Amino acid sequence: MTNNKTAGDIGELEVVDLVPCPNCGKSLMILPPNYPLYDLQCTGCSFRAQVKTNASKPKAQIFGAGWQIMEKVLKSGFLTPALFVNFKWEEKGEKFQEIRFYPFVPKSNLKKYQLSPTARRADYWMFRYIGLDKLPYFVVYKK
Repeated sequence: MTNNKTAGDIGELEVVDLVPCPNCGKSLMILPPNYPLYDLQCTGCSFRAQVKTNASKPKAQIFGAGWQIMEKVLKSGFLTPALFVNFKWEEKGEKFQEIRFYPFVPKSNLKKYQLSPTARRADYWMFRYIGLDKLPYFVVYKK
């Protein structure tokens, strides 16, 4: 079983390998580890996006990340980053995958929450993406 970081890293590589830039069609590349807010960018234009990988069928709510950087970006008047969600699941021994691209995620689809005092990152503020089933998206890869 892989941990969340490993699964996320693998998911980012899959998006880069399977999906061209939705803006210009050129290749995507992974940004350096701990790069704020974005996980990948285009090799030919200024497109950047966040990537989330979930070991589940497509669903309406997924984990986001730390709230602090997102809050600063939103308070500065910038938009929430474009989002790729790499859903991977298994049914009756058969593996499935669907990568969705959400070009716009409104602030109202982010739900802030605080980790418990006993969590590894005690009392840390995080957010979830909510209502993804109500947002427009493109299926950019399906297996």
